[in-house]
Amino acid sequence: MYTKKALSESLKRFMQTKPFSKITVSEIIEDCGLNRKTFYYHFSDTRDLLKWTFEQEAIEVVKGFDLLIDYEDAILFTMDYIEKNQHILNCVYDSVGRDELKIFLYNDFFEIGNMIVSGAEKAVGKSLPEEYKKLVVMFYTEGIAGIIIEWMRGGIKYDKATTVEYISSLFKNGLPSIIRNHIS
Repeated sequence: MYTKKALSESLKRFMQTKPFSKITVSEIIEDCGLNRKTFYYHFSDTRDLLKWTFEQEAIEVVKGFDLLIDYEDAILFTMDYIEKNQHILNCVYDSVGRDELKIFLYNDFFEIGNMIVSGAEKAVGKSLPEEYKKLVVMFYTEGIAGIIIEWMRGGIKYDKATTVEYISSLFKNGLPSIIRNHIS
């Protein structure tokens, strides 16, 4: 774990001064005093390292929340993480673009969305057919990812509290209604 964290910290340092797409494995291993074989033992490339970094610092923390009860705290944590790591996230965005960033984070966001929808099903006491559930999860995943990226880029001018309130309203009011009113 120490080696992975050292590589992650090195990547983040480089992202303070250059575009993500210009950072090389050679620079990272030289900065850490490691060899190439060690890097490739842990990661396939710099994107894999970046994904691991995001997962360790944010995604795994969000998955640890009880997303049925604490989703507002999870959203707030995510927004705080974005603020704290604004430069790094903008570096990634500027290097790979909006769509690529969404794709990059999609699987983790999808898993979180699935946890939220499953929790709502349990709370309502009704299950959606698998195909429809997948569509609902995709809808919320795309929406959350888009909103978070827009907020990160300054396209949403609401403060954090308002943004959390609006997203929360979509979960609280939207999901139970979708589940209750689905005709099987």
